[in-house]
Amino acid sequence: MKLKHITTTLLSFCLVTLGGMKAASAASFTVIADGLDNAQGLSIGPDGSIYVVEAGKGGSDPCVPPPSGQGDNLCYGASGAVTKITDGKQERVLTGLPSISGSSGAQAAGARDIIFDKTGKPYILVGLGANPANRDATLGNTDLGKIIAPDFNTNTWTAISDIAGYELANNPDRENVSSSPISFLIDGNNFVLVDSSANTLLGASTDGSNLQAIAVIPKQTITNPVFPPSNTPSVEPSEVPDSPEPPPVTEFATQAVPTGVAKGPDGAYYVSIYTGFPFPEGGAKIYRVDASGQPTVYADGFTQLTDLAFDAEGNLYALQYANESAWKGNLEGSLIKVAPDGNRTTIVSGNGLQAPGGLAIGSDGAIYVTNQSGRPGQGQVLRVNNPKSVPESSFTPGILGLGAFSIYQLRKGKRKARKVST
Repeated sequence: MKLKHITTTLLSFCLVTLGGMKAASAASFTVIADGLDNAQGLSIGPDGSIYVVEAGKGGSDPCVPPPSGQGDNLCYGASGAVTKITDGKQERVLTGLPSISGSSGAQAAGARDIIFDKTGKPYILVGLGANPANRDATLGNTDLGKIIAPDFNTNTWTAISDIAGYELANNPDRENVSSSPISFLIDGNNFVLVDSSANTLLGASTDGSNLQAIAVIPKQTITNPVFPPSNTPSVEPSEVPDSPEPPPVTEFATQAVPTGVAKGPDGAYYVSIYTGFPFPEGGAKIYRVDASGQPTVYADGFTQLTDLAFDAEGNLYALQYANESAWKGNLEGSLIKVAPDGNRTTIVSGNGLQAPGGLAIGSDGAIYVTNQSGRPGQGQVLRVNNPKSVPESSFTPGILGLGAFSIYQLRKGKRKARKVST
């Protein structure tokens, strides 16, 4: 059984925990959209508008059991959407997308990410957060766990590739069968995506063919883990309830739970991990996956990462869901910049940044983040103000494997977001 809670926390970062990072004058942000249902990934469209996916809030029927077999059933509803933000105005341009959630509607599985190809055609990655066998047997012909191509003019879409079906047939990490595709990008004529429940980086042609695993992101062993006390109220998805407090142990294997993927200036793929239960503080990493498919640690010392993006200057931005283990109840997060030389700067931390899920950087350098991403009716899109005015901190030792450019848990059930297509 795997414990893999996935959540979304935002920005109040204890700088000293990230390996000597110095405090900096934090950037501010502006809310450009709100009232969203479980806001997730976002992208800048060919028209310059911001497009953000809403995972919805599930429904009432039919229902499937959660991956753990405990807690609320996950019930289906066509409550997902895509919202377009232009000149300060927001409107839903696609509705009726599939969604499943527990009774609260929080942390719904549904639309997770959106990207556009070089012709301006949009694609949406739809999550699942459950066993694909239960999807197929109980929910019927839904598009949960798939890549779809929407038509905003007709409010319709076409299924392109079945990611959850691949997990059911292949199960690359050889753990419990569960799928929650969460983040993707387009690289030439191929999709590259992460399935957080499957711990896998996958690739497929943009016509849906040649779907295959590129890499399995490994578990990690943590020493002297700190577990939440028994009966601690859960801030994790309702479909992945907390387990009883484990007995004292000196070593504990935790799942990777990959959440974001970005292509670096060196051509490699960079993958953020959220980490599984008990969400060790400073335990989240960024992996670099080269052409051989071998993941190596590029940077470490983070806590519960949800997304990644590179800017035009080769800086890597990491979105931190929580600055401390989410079960402690503090869901403030951070946006952290990692320069090519390893220097780290906290761009924003706390002060209203909570449970961030998705990250996108425009060609003009503008940074956008989804906020309160696991909450129905409370999701927001933020624009970060003056991010370049934040001074660099001193070099932090937590950067590893600089490579070519100088450089829900013991269970399955997870999540993510981002992007500007390449």
